Amino acid sequence: MNVHEYQAKELMRKFGIKVLRGKTAKTANEAVDAAKGLGGNIWVVKAQIHAGGRGKAGGVKLARSLDEVKAHADSILGKTLVTHQTGPEGKKVLTLLIEEGCKIDHEYYLGIVLDRSKGKITFIASAEGGVEIEKIAAEQPEKIIKVTVDPAQGYSSYIGRKIAYALGMKGDTVKDAMTFIEGLYKLYTESDCTVAEINPLVTTTSGEVLALDAKLNFDDNALFRHPEIEALRDPSEESKEELEAHEYGLSYISLDGNIGCLVNGAGLAMGTMDIIKLHGGEPANFLDVGGGATKEAVEKAFSIILSDKKVKGILVNIFGGIMKCDIIAEGIVAAAKSLGIKVPLVVRLEGTNVAIGKKILGESGLQIIAADNLADAAKKIVQAVKGK
Repeated sequence: MNVHEYQAKELMRKFGIKVLRGKTAKTANEAVDAAKGLGGNIWVVKAQIHAGGRGKAGGVKLARSLDEVKAHADSILGKTLVTHQTGPEGKKVLTLLIEEGCKIDHEYYLGIVLDRSKGKITFIASAEGGVEIEKIAAEQPEKIIKVTVDPAQGYSSYIGRKIAYALGMKGDTVKDAMTFIEGLYKLYTESDCTVAEINPLVTTTSGEVLALDAKLNFDDNALFRHPEIEALRDPSEESKEELEAHEYGLSYISLDGNIGCLVNGAGLAMGTMDIIKLHGGEPANFLDVGGGATKEAVEKAFSIILSDKKVKGILVNIFGGIMKCDIIAEGIVAAAKSLGIKVPLVVRLEGTNVAIGKKILGESGLQIIAADNLADAAKKIVQAVKGK
């Protein structure tokens, strides 16, 4: 689950992470009132959407007067911003963050992710902030700093010191940075984040260390532990299909390809998408039915996949554990009969009750293409789609 920048900064304040003062606005007049309430003579008007690259798309503007605040608010509110993260359809701006200005001395990048290959939380930092970290990693990899934290040992102050020195910070700024970095780690771990990204992290001319921007993503599977974070969900930022999926406990993300993917488990979903691409196909979605889906949820999953007119074929890849293969098979049969699936359907089942599941599919009378393994399934769905 994603949250807006202003929501992320409110959470950061609770962990002692320094951010600038700001207020939200949904109209130009509210934007002016927010600027007046903040005081000063320089403000930043920021579009609030669930996507990066807002500045390049015209969604972040500096204002040196209240008239400029109003003009910028008028120009951004209601505008559809198209960035490298929104896709060509873009996202409409319904809310602004009006933030006080500051005098920047230097911009940095700081992020935290889980390195699954190492099983460790990893800080990613760079002295080149304010730009796309992917571009720096590709063109100047020597400027990327990585520091891992072993969960068994936990966080130690030397980690923050190591990162601060690696970024070239000196004097009292190092102490402030250490406090900032430790707070971000606590936020990441205690709130079950999947991504915590500050770009840019800045030092000001007065020596403060601040999060000028903030992006937090949360593990959907852990939201039951954080009702206060779940309450921050913004339905206007999610598609109709994503909202329907959420109601049934499904995870759905639309992509640009033409092969629908129905799987159980995020790791299996990513592996399925990778192997589809390996065999020359393009996934149309990421749809994870999870470990406890019902027959009705599986039927809804098919309905969501088929609502995408780009879908020319569906690959079902289930490894049954908690999620039993016979339940998936019953859902497939019910969906095929009620929805009238007319695109090629390849099914690979393995695990708990797989024999029962295959029997249900075999006796259904439906035109289902069976696959022995994932590679076989990917080849068959790609061939079926290209043959249409």
